[in-house]
Parts: sequence; C-alpha cells; structure tokens
Amino acid sequence: MAKLYFNYSTMNAGKSTVLLQASHNYVERGMQTYLLTAQFDNRAGQGRIASRIGIGEAADTFAKGEDLFAKIEARLQAGPCACVFIDEAQFLEPAQVWQLARAVDDLGIPIMCFGLRVDFLGELFPGSAALLALADEMREVRTICHCGKKATMVVRKGPDGQVLTAGDQVSIGGNDRYVSLCRKHWREAVGDRPRADPGG
Repeated sequence: MAKLYFNYSTMNAGKSTVLLQASHNYVERGMQTYLLTAQFDNRAGQGRIASRIGIGEAADTFAKGEDLFAKIEARLQAGPCACVFIDEAQFLEPAQVWQLARAVDDLGIPIMCFGLRVDFLGELFPGSAALLALADEMREVRTICHCGKKATMVVRKGPDGQVLTAGDQVSIGGNDRYVSLCRKHWREAVGDRPRADPGG
C-alpha cells in the first residue's frame, strides 16, 4: 500500500544521503524512481540532489505554486515509477503537501519526503507542519550536538560568526551558516536561558 512518508531532522543529519541510498536501492533492483528538489536551492547545481559525503543525482525541481499532483501524474504517464523522492521538503507549500497526499491515495505511488522540521528560530516550516499533519509515517534522521546529545534545533550565523535571532525563515546555506544543536545549547546560543520561578 502506498504511503506518504516524512523523514525529518535538523541540518547536517544526512537526509540527502539517506534519500539517495533509498533511491539507489530501487534502481539496483531494476525499478525507476522520480527525484524532486526545490527549484531555488541550487547549492549542488540546478536540479541536483547531493550529499555532503560526495554522492549526488540529477533531479527534477518543484517551484512555488506548482501542481505536484499533475507533475507526478505526468511522470507516471511517461513510464514506470516505483517511488517518488522529495528533498528539501520543508520548502513545500501546504497545498503542495495535500497534492502529494492525493497522489499517494489516488495514483497509488509511495512518496518519501526529506526535510527540516524547524527553522533557526525554532518554528515549524509550513511545509513541514503540513507533512507532520498528513504523513502516514514519520521518521527522524538523527544527528548530534557538540555535547553528544541528539540535535533537534539549528542556529544561523551571520558573516561575523555571531548567532542570529531574527531574519527571513528561508536563507540557503550550509555548514558555514548553520549549526545543529540540542535544545539546551540552542537556548543558550539564542540567549533564552531559564527564568527564575516567580513562585519560588
């Protein structure tokens, strides 16, 4: 039975590596896959999904306002496809997540989305919020903070290396701009330390 999957994490957890490996597993067994990534994120080159460990694959792209149900339906009409893989899924619009859910239900194609859960301010991305609400299965791709605990948050750094506490939700960057941290160290980095108990 086809399902909508959301594989989420913070930065630098290896989401793209997991996606590429999963797609490779299908291809190795003679099945075709359909890879999609955000059109405006061209760090690896336009229409390309790449991992920090050096592997990559060509991919189609999705843009804001694009009908992903129609896009996936057209791909299925062009030839066999065993699974759809979507990188940078946090950049999906909520309406597009609904389109993916419809594609799973009505076209019978499994769709595996990979993306960030929260931004540098600790807020859900709209696409991630919709995936958390609609996905049939969710899996966390884990990475660690410098203290050894599981990292669930990310900070954004400015050109001077200082942690930013304001700015646009979307700002493309890699290890030079983002650091994954556990919640405690994220709170320390953004200046949100525990307040004294007013009752005590």
